Amino acid sequence: MCEIKGFLETSFVDWPGKICSVLFLPRCNFRCPYCHNHSLVLSPERYATIPWEAILRRLVSFRDWIDGICLSGGEPTLSPGLSSLLCEVKRLGFRVKLDTNGSQPRRLERLIEKRQVDFVSMDVKAPLDPVHYSRLTGSSIDLDLLWRSISILRRGDVEYEFRMTVVPRLHSVDDVRRLGRQLKAGPRMVLQNFNPESPMDSSLKDTPSCKPEQLRELEKEIQGMT
Repeated sequence: MCEIKGFLETSFVDWPGKICSVLFLPRCNFRCPYCHNHSLVLSPERYATIPWEAILRRLVSFRDWIDGICLSGGEPTLSPGLSSLLCEVKRLGFRVKLDTNGSQPRRLERLIEKRQVDFVSMDVKAPLDPVHYSRLTGSSIDLDLLWRSISILRRGDVEYEFRMTVVPRLHSVDDVRRLGRQLKAGPRMVLQNFNPESPMDSSLKDTPSCKPEQLRELEKEIQGMT
């Protein structure tokens, strides 16, 4: 079973149109400077592992209230016990949303084939070129892995979205448009605002978020790129 380092009983924002509980799994292979869950990435040992039995009792108690479970992190697909955890969640009758950076396409494909996930939100950090991606993830990544995950989702075997967090100091409007042209995902491409409260790179605390109305206009524009 996975280590679970955080448990949010009720969320109205983590799964579009649904009420869900959120389980936070530790560790990630990226070091995104704007990450606001960086303590789960850099020092997960600081957090006690929450026993599954305790989470199970709470999930059962509001089975009729929530629509499903969101697995977030960190990067959930790095957890060796993920499939076992999902078997337990499915046994309870819950739908599952997976948040992922798309770097583990083989594992993503297996989860979809086994019908262990119902919705996948893939975070795409920047235009899909090595320079932008290395800068925005603080790591070297084989972009072919990301394109494989994108192709797997595009098969349509599971509901999905591509999600980009826009950080004004790190992304230009042209960067966002370029990614929109690369993905051509229509309404499945969504933008979310940067949260400057506690980023991994503390120098970004002084970076203001996008104005919501400007972000929505930009989102509308890239959703028209089909």
